[in-house]
Amino acid sequence: MGTDLSGNSSQQTNGTRQDSRSSKPSKKQTTDKVERPIFTQLDENLRQLEEVFSRSVDIIFRHWAYGPELQHTACSVYYESLMQGEIINYMKASLQDLVTYEVGPAEGIKPEDVFTFFEHGGVSEKKADILDNLDHAVEQITYGNIVIFFNHWDKALVYKSLEVESRQISEPANESVVQGPRESTVENLKKNIGLLRMRLSTPKFKVESLTAGGATKTQVVYGYIEGMADPELLKEFEARIDQITNLEILETSYIEQIIEDDTWSPFPQHRYTERPDVAVAALLEGKIAVLVQGTGSILLCPGLFTEFFQSSEDYYQRTVYSTMIRWLRIIAFLLALTLPSIYIALSTFHTELIPTVLLLTIIDTREGIPLPAFFEALIMEFFFELLREAGVRLPKPIGSAVSIVGALVVGEAAINAGIASPIMVIIVALTGIASFAIPQYNIAIALRILKFPLMISATVMGGFGIMIVFLLILLHLCKLRSIGQPYMRPLAPFQFNQMRDVIVRVPLKKMLQSPRKHIAHPEK
Repeated sequence: MGTDLSGNSSQQTNGTRQDSRSSKPSKKQTTDKVERPIFTQLDENLRQLEEVFSRSVDIIFRHWAYGPELQHTACSVYYESLMQGEIINYMKASLQDLVTYEVGPAEGIKPEDVFTFFEHGGVSEKKADILDNLDHAVEQITYGNIVIFFNHWDKALVYKSLEVESRQISEPANESVVQGPRESTVENLKKNIGLLRMRLSTPKFKVESLTAGGATKTQVVYGYIEGMADPELLKEFEARIDQITNLEILETSYIEQIIEDDTWSPFPQHRYTERPDVAVAALLEGKIAVLVQGTGSILLCPGLFTEFFQSSEDYYQRTVYSTMIRWLRIIAFLLALTLPSIYIALSTFHTELIPTVLLLTIIDTREGIPLPAFFEALIMEFFFELLREAGVRLPKPIGSAVSIVGALVVGEAAINAGIASPIMVIIVALTGIASFAIPQYNIAIALRILKFPLMISATVMGGFGIMIVFLLILLHLCKLRSIGQPYMRPLAPFQFNQMRDVIVRVPLKKMLQSPRKHIAHPEK
């Protein structure tokens, strides 16, 4: 059996490594620095590695001997924190098989002999790659792989071995449905790609990889269906995402902000999902899906305005019900955007438009309120936003309770103190509820921002001010683009043949196109 000459050592890690890597450098990565070769003397290689990985308790230098009379030496280097004990034991047992293997004369080792052993005799279940550069070896170690150095050989072997505990696949937390699949993406990139491939049984589904720069070296992949994704769109997307090779990337939202067309727009130009079925449906429509190691969100590019009102459950329910819910979301969007400003305009400038009985009720409830309608709405909206943010940040068991109880207590106290009228509390509450009815959280954030300019314009110019701001928003939406695509398509430019899933969700038998006809068997 083999001899383990040194079982541990010290060294370094600058941060938690969450991403897996290919043993080969990304084709999109380039470097200008002078690269160091691997020396034939094992001691010299280890000396330089100990310098690089100094002051880290989780770096392991495991020495072992093999060959006739254990005359040959080698050392495997890896981060203990990035792999499971089962993999370490498996590698150790496989390496010990070299004891009885005739590698070559004592004065030297033939590279082809060692590589042949590891390919066919030693670690037969795992594929090894050969490295001839010390800097590449350091890179592979930081990726969570095992690198093996041999005395008298100016090359090293690298094995993919990253194994970090990750969350198991469970039901989506933010996109729950009554009917439909209940699988959610996780923080493991390989699992997420597998969830997509399980639903897309075609070689036309392409997945390309690139690595972010800096200290994170985060692996980013993007997928698309060849023949369905617009080549011009794909070319533009790749030109933009190439920028990340020099940037630190930690999460999918970093990618969104790098590739988006208008950074200062309140409207999101890309969609997020944690549901594999939603991502696959988007891919079948010609979208590009972006996945990042260490995050469970999938970024779908481009994102169009009308798609933010769609939910995966729309396609698992009957047409009449799905259409009704779609209309309900559109109404909720308009309420969340305009309800406070409409109330301010009516109560301040256009009281003649309010029915007499309702007007008398409003006047009666506002009796004794010292603040104008605008400041009353502003204060209540501020406290509502504060309670909503507190409910998100608090621990889950008490967050919902605090937000609900807080809203009731603050609303009742404001009415009793004469700061706000009951009708204003109702309007603010309805505005908040309407924003929760929209499936995509990031479009609801845009409404939370835009309702304040509308409130100001309603205070200054009444209904005329609301119309001006509305026209400005509409002009902005018509001008906005996502990866070069018109944001308001198919409404502007109007495309009648694509309106079947905007305001009305037509029956699925008229919408569905079998992927086999267009992907797997294009000749048919």
